[in-house]
Amino acid sequence: MKTNFLFRIAIFAACATFAIACKKDNSSSSNSSTTATSVQTAADDQTMASNESDAISNDADAAVSSSATTAGASIEGSVKAGSSTLGMGPLMPCDATISFDTTSDTKSLTITYSGTSCWGNRSRSGTIVISLPKGVHWRDVGAVVTLTVDVTITRKDGKIITIKGQKTITNTTGGLLVDLPNLTSITRDIAANFTITYPNNTTRTWNSSKHRVFTYNDGIVLTTTGTHSDGTNGDVAEWGTNRFGVVFESRISVPKVIAQSCDYRLTAGENTITRGDNITSVITYGLDINGNPTSCPGLGTYYAQLVWSNSANGKTYTFIFPY
Repeated sequence: MKTNFLFRIAIFAACATFAIACKKDNSSSSNSSTTATSVQTAADDQTMASNESDAISNDADAAVSSSATTAGASIEGSVKAGSSTLGMGPLMPCDATISFDTTSDTKSLTITYSGTSCWGNRSRSGTIVISLPKGVHWRDVGAVVTLTVDVTITRKDGKIITIKGQKTITNTTGGLLVDLPNLTSITRDIAANFTITYPNNTTRTWNSSKHRVFTYNDGIVLTTTGTHSDGTNGDVAEWGTNRFGVVFESRISVPKVIAQSCDYRLTAGENTITRGDNITSVITYGLDINGNPTSCPGLGTYYAQLVWSNSANGKTYTFIFPY
């Protein structure tokens, strides 16, 4: 496995400053320019927080799968940083150590991030404490792990966010990812309640509810959808308040797909972000430099397109950027 399939999306966050390859359909006044900057910043915040939350889920899956005591299966050899059992299991984080306490009534694992930049695009410091009832194993149907998160992420461009709070991951169907070639699918359901501290030192609430389905087709295929309902839409993946104090919700309006056969790249999907200040943004993934759907490029470059509009002034803006 070349990289962690969800860590690869984190590269998107490093690129998504939205300051490149942008174009507007209206010449902007100073006010509209300020609005454009704030929308770009909020969208970048949201992308970074979402990607890092997914990376945390991936690390937790790897940690509880790495020991027979917590996984509930015989693990042949250890799962090493940067490698995976049978090429199918989740990668252990290369920037962290894991300690186990399996003697108490509640089994716990602690992931401690070292602050190194082994992935090349960002560094992390802090801890994740993963709890699992003593009589439960991760491969069990309906097994739930609880995460207590306190992690600071420093991106290559210098942007820093801190994520704190609770997350639960449910192994809805049961099974481990190393078993995937012999199973129809494996499903995880995720819920999170975080506070996020942004570079301007504001701390805001941020919530998540996602459904992840792992299938096998020439390698892992991971499809993610949102599961929270706002009373009208049932595909909300994240919601809360952005750094500017504006409430938002982010729907996965088209399922997001990551494929092992495409070097664990995000190959398709769409987020629709609705804000309380009359602004709606749509981010579409899996495009070429011209904004058209593209085939699997392997080690090549995918592009995403951000289109946002303000119903108060009728203006629309488009940005195309690599990830």
